[in-house]
Amino acid sequence: MLKKTLKTTLRAATVALIGAASLTMAVQASAKTTLRIGWTTADSEVDPYAITARYFAEELEKAAPGRFDVKFFPNHQLGNDTEMLQAMQFGTLDAGVITGTLVSTIVPAFQINDLPFLYSDNAHAHRVLDGEVGQALFAQLAEKKIVGLGFAEAGFRHAINNVRPINTPDDMARLRLRVQPSELFLEAFRTIGANPVPMAWSDVFTAVQQGTVDGLEIPLAVIYANKYPEVTKYLSLTNHSYNALAVLMSERTFKRLNADDQAAVRKAAAEAIKRQRETVAANEAQILEQIKAAGMQVNQVDNLEAFRNKVMPVYAKYRSTIGGELLDKALNSN
Repeated sequence: MLKKTLKTTLRAATVALIGAASLTMAVQASAKTTLRIGWTTADSEVDPYAITARYFAEELEKAAPGRFDVKFFPNHQLGNDTEMLQAMQFGTLDAGVITGTLVSTIVPAFQINDLPFLYSDNAHAHRVLDGEVGQALFAQLAEKKIVGLGFAEAGFRHAINNVRPINTPDDMARLRLRVQPSELFLEAFRTIGANPVPMAWSDVFTAVQQGTVDGLEIPLAVIYANKYPEVTKYLSLTNHSYNALAVLMSERTFKRLNADDQAAVRKAAAEAIKRQRETVAANEAQILEQIKAAGMQVNQVDNLEAFRNKVMPVYAKYRSTIGGELLDKALNSN
């Protein structure tokens, strides 16, 4: 009888311990802060948006082990860029990786990144966006209830065509180039002397193939992924537009975090952006070699300043929208 009672007592104690451990684990799990992060492109190992989000989650776990549960929502699952910006303002979305071009819909100064030939190379863009200009942009964004954590990148856009290599602004003369459907881009390419054509992306490959347009402006990864080496002869590394990706968090979400977790979020974003830029650069170097191997003739553009001088009327037109002081700081940072 005593043995039976002892076994029962031990079994009850064991069950109690297991229950207590389970309760502790449940409490720990519930103590985690869930962060929902969205972006519009695919969840691919080579996609710049996806790389940014994944690295952010990894660095956050390093900075604050076990304190966050980051959930990913790629490929428009939570809406387009504009809808995700609105959701962050309302606090219904925690974080997002949003192209700077679309952030300009709520903070016009972000159009600075759309000015053609503003940045001579990636390092120049990093100096500007990691410095006073980037801080000023995020200060304006804070007024819209969104916290800016930094700028990752999706690389530069370049010109491809079937007429000639582009080395000087004169080489752009009369080229029929499909450009991004943006008034700023249309004005810039007209000012250089090209004949820009706004066109739905779904129609562009056939238009190049049939000669309806001479070429287009496009990032390296998109050139290769969409088989443009099969229908286009020349790739000129014009670096005319830098795709900055803003890493953002809802102010409501950020303010709910304690000071230590806020610091962890900022540290994680900085480390993720550093890694993301390195990864994107390595990917682009590999893609460029693949483009060459596919038969395209590739040339560097030695004097981007000549192109920038040509588009200065566009800078003047958008100066008041962007802010003269910000623009001058960017121009004088190289």
